Amino acid sequence: MQIPDLDTAPTRQEPWLAHFPITLFGSTMGLFGLALAARAAGLTAVSDGVAGAGALVLLGLLALYIAKAIRFPGHVAEEWNHPVRLMFFPAANISILLLALLLQDIAPTLSTALWVFAASMQAVLTLVIVSAWMSHRAFPHQTLSPAWFIPAVANVIVPLGGVHLGLQEPSWYFFSVGIIFWLILLTLVFNRIIFHDPLPGKLQPTLVILIAPPAVGFLAWIELNGGQIDAFARILMNTGLFFAGLVALQVPALLRLPFALSFWALSFPLAALTTAVFRYAALTGSDPFRVSGFALLGLLALTILVIGVRTIRAAFAGDICKPE
Repeated sequence: MQIPDLDTAPTRQEPWLAHFPITLFGSTMGLFGLALAARAAGLTAVSDGVAGAGALVLLGLLALYIAKAIRFPGHVAEEWNHPVRLMFFPAANISILLLALLLQDIAPTLSTALWVFAASMQAVLTLVIVSAWMSHRAFPHQTLSPAWFIPAVANVIVPLGGVHLGLQEPSWYFFSVGIIFWLILLTLVFNRIIFHDPLPGKLQPTLVILIAPPAVGFLAWIELNGGQIDAFARILMNTGLFFAGLVALQVPALLRLPFALSFWALSFPLAALTTAVFRYAALTGSDPFRVSGFALLGLLALTILVIGVRTIRAAFAGDICKPE
């Protein structure tokens, strides 16, 4: 008879809520991204439906994570000190920013309140997490991946709502921070990918995050630049397309990986690129870009459907809320 490991037995007896993962908020980023992409395509009813579903999922996830923080603060502290999971803490806040964008015309007062709250939180989270990067503890190079873009580079999302509210200077602040850290982290990530060991299996889907910064940066720049397509806008758009092609070459390898929550990293970057392509098509009158936008939208919807089904299956199988 096998003798149970006394060191791990208490962990197995802990409620599933203790291991509710912060990485699940990647799902709401994907859902709201799909809603924004559908709106850019002119599919308002579809956008509103997906946004409503995303809002319900976000409320549920927030309620569960708050309950975890109250009941198991030590586990939340462990995630905060984890070199990979730390990067996903701003995902919930980014989801609120995206929801604020979707509510601009439906509920402008609520949209403004959500934007002010989420933008303020984004500023704080960026400072705190970047400060943690600079702390005395060393982060192993094996933990570096495109997921590191989330805390700092996600600042480029903030101007999408800030310009709409007439807050030009704060919008420029967030855009500047996001773009600078994109360049810094892009260099570090490529150094890690090229000169060190390959990304571990669970982190390989985060390669798709490479698409997001130039795509969202394009959308933010267009807002800040008065809706004009200039040289910098074209640089951002074409950089996003390059990374999309680069990531497409990795898809066969990604499809051979076992399912993990990190697959949600595929959703928001693809949504950002889809929205950017539609926006570019609208401003330039390019039919090829518009057709490409609908092709990407179909791919995005299918991706989220498949990942969503796999996530639900994993949840019922007890494969999500468990210790690693």
